[in-house]
Amino acid sequence: MRRLEFHHTPTHASWLNMVEIELSVLSRQCLERRIPDAERLAREIGAWEQKRNEEGATVQWRFTASDAREKLARLYPAQP
Repeated sequence: MRRLEFHHTPTHASWLNMVEIELSVLSRQCLERRIPDAERLAREIGAWEQKRNEEGATVQWRFTASDAREKLARLYPAQP
């Protein structure tokens, strides 16, 4: 149990979509080739992550509350 670290996150929020987008970017920009060992993999991902952070990369989220109310009407009731 000492090796586990718990992160409490919402189970139904848009953060999951943002994580999926970021993993897709990581895959396309960093992992599209064979990496010979775990140490090199860790270095490559660390360098990629540092560059993304320095650039201030963000996810452009376009799904608004009004979009949610339209597409997920039973979950997002209309505002009075």
